[in-house]
Amino acid sequence: MTQPQHAHILQAALRQIPTEIQHVRDYEVWARDFIADDIWHYIQSGSDQNLSLAANRSSFDDIALLPRVLRSVHQGHTGVDMFGRFHRAPLLLAPVAYHGLVHPEAELATVQAAVALQTAMVVSTLSSRRFADIRRTAEAAAHDLKRPVPPLWLQLYSQPTRKQTAAVLQAAADAGFEAIMWTVDAHYKRSSLNLPAGVNAVNVDMDAQHKHTSQLLDERLVFGSSFTEHAPTWEDLAWLRARTDKPILVKGIVAPADAVQAIAAGANGIVVSNHGGRVLDGMVSPLTVLPHLRAAVGADVPLLLDGGIRWGTDMVKALAMGADAVMVGRPQLHALAVAGMLGVAHMLHVLRVEFELAMAQVGCAHVQELDESVLFRA
Repeated sequence: MTQPQHAHILQAALRQIPTEIQHVRDYEVWARDFIADDIWHYIQSGSDQNLSLAANRSSFDDIALLPRVLRSVHQGHTGVDMFGRFHRAPLLLAPVAYHGLVHPEAELATVQAAVALQTAMVVSTLSSRRFADIRRTAEAAAHDLKRPVPPLWLQLYSQPTRKQTAAVLQAAADAGFEAIMWTVDAHYKRSSLNLPAGVNAVNVDMDAQHKHTSQLLDERLVFGSSFTEHAPTWEDLAWLRARTDKPILVKGIVAPADAVQAIAAGANGIVVSNHGGRVLDGMVSPLTVLPHLRAAVGADVPLLLDGGIRWGTDMVKALAMGADAVMVGRPQLHALAVAGMLGVAHMLHVLRVEFELAMAQVGCAHVQELDESVLFRA
């Protein structure tokens, strides 16, 4: 077996998909043998008791499907339009930091899979490869496969200064990224991972990042520290809206009132998310609150959802409850670790096959037909 190029990667990615991998969950089982212990814990863990992490998954399992039979679905398709671009399915690769933790080609391998499956990719501010290199790799893959480059979006973390944030925005604009997904729920979170050698957030000035470690006799535990000093506010959304004419989606909203305020302040869409259960433990799951946000913002505002998507039936449930599209996060890293670009492409393929099969089985030929009538709650 080829030796891994980075010491923190336990073994090199496979060159073909094992026949035992039939579902997205299978990649999670296999990935454990490819990823070092500290990195595995960082990827898999939620916050504190992991209540939010567990709720993200159980909220899907608690809802049953109510199929309708004898409906013709032969001419069906899963295509959707968002922000002027056609998507083959309402499925995006969620922003996930540091793909270099699990594969030496990092985001370059992931974006090749995105091109192969014609799936939009939201690139993290904390990408371990430069935005321009990700774009060039996507264009080269598109040329080789004779397919268009799918939408590439920027996931934006506000930086300590607006000048630094503007630099990230400019680098993404220069790379042809088409939309901005501004994350607002993850400024206050714990992190104990020490990045291994060779893995860095190359698109930001890491020396300027503000981190806070509370000391035993330090009165400034959280409030009054640099931890809170540089947190984004509604004023930053106004600044961002004035700075760009690209679509802005605000990621990390679960309160209907915040969704209404974000749209009123110039946002073009909302990502219903609790950051994969990694921030506030015990908070509501995105799926549970989704219908309330849809009622609050109306039918025309794009709502995306992430957190817990593992099956095609999960996609059906999310769209039936009001989402326009879903994003898949951790499974990217599982599949990337196991089989590189091929693994991520296969993972996306599996989800799309399961989604189309589930749509056919509930009797819906198009995603617009998915609504509460296909769901059953005891």
